[in-house]
Amino acid sequence: MQYCLNEEQTQLQDLIRRVCAEKVAARAADIDRTAEYPQDMFELLQKLDLFTVPFSAEYGGTGSVLSACIAVEEFGRVCYNTGALLVTQWVPFGTILAGGSPEQQKRYLPGLATGELRGATSLTEAQSGSDVSGIKTTARRTADGYVINGAKMWCTGSLVADFIMVAARTLAEDGKPVGINFFIVERGAKGFTVGRKEEKLGARGISSHPLFFDNVPVAETARLGPEGGEGFKLAMETLNKSRPIIAARAVGLAQGAMDHTIEFIRNRRAFGHQISDFQGARWMVSDMAMKTEAARQLVYRAAAMVDAGVKGSVLAPLAAQAKCYASDVAMQVATDAVQLFGAAGISGEYPINRYFRDAKVIQIVEGTNQIQRNIIADSLLGRVKK
Repeated sequence: MQYCLNEEQTQLQDLIRRVCAEKVAARAADIDRTAEYPQDMFELLQKLDLFTVPFSAEYGGTGSVLSACIAVEEFGRVCYNTGALLVTQWVPFGTILAGGSPEQQKRYLPGLATGELRGATSLTEAQSGSDVSGIKTTARRTADGYVINGAKMWCTGSLVADFIMVAARTLAEDGKPVGINFFIVERGAKGFTVGRKEEKLGARGISSHPLFFDNVPVAETARLGPEGGEGFKLAMETLNKSRPIIAARAVGLAQGAMDHTIEFIRNRRAFGHQISDFQGARWMVSDMAMKTEAARQLVYRAAAMVDAGVKGSVLAPLAAQAKCYASDVAMQVATDAVQLFGAAGISGEYPINRYFRDAKVIQIVEGTNQIQRNIIADSLLGRVKK
């Protein structure tokens, strides 16, 4: 797999693989079991200077989305939640970098880079998950800036975030819709409340919460980009570019589930033979390997396209393919892994059920796989006329 990586990427892969073996793997089950925020893992990532990997050298990064995919994949092999800590930090960083003013970048990016600041991003609402255009949270203009009203759901990392990137429908003072913008809402803002933690099937280490906005005042300087949604479009393009990173999390899950399965069937016997000697098991593992490698190569290609400057309508369908295919593969591999584990696969004493639960999450978050298929179909057949 290293043939397509440069020396710097190979070194990054080796470093994270070693750190995972020495420090992360032993914590993975406990993070999932307790569903408590893994502060020790955050501090480990901070110490390793990984919060800027996808971004330019100006911020201490590699300037490579492919490098970011490698990092997330390696963490995902042993602990989905530790890799998710990186993504939770990278998304607001990339959003501000793409759509923020020089003042906003100066204020927030250095802290995000070092881990002294933590950010979160909030798009999802009760009636608009993948349908971003259906956002009902509003930011109405006032003499002093804006007031935000509405509610959000499933904001991951919001409990520990110093600020949250909130997508809201911008209104003029007379209530006339202007567009959609991101607004930076600081922790402790008047009228802003973080709701109770959601009890999640997987991805349990970084809690997700509803958010409530009751006449929350924000200054005009909290808005990203020009009023009318141009800043939002820039930020959404950044989310599009980061989609291969989400897909890399799925590749890591698939690889980790296969690693555990191979170890298990080599050491378990039935009918006088190792499970790994039975043709049915061997074929299942072979399928796992083929699908996982195919997903990896698709993800790496999409990431390499981002690094090459490809964007917009050319990048979107391939990024969607990467996310959709890789997460479907993760689910398929994890499902077969549970089957090969037998009764042990549904026991909390073995790690494989954690991979199964986390894989299901990836099929849904960051745009469901049905939405990814719509993006792909639109690129091939054109949009459905309404």
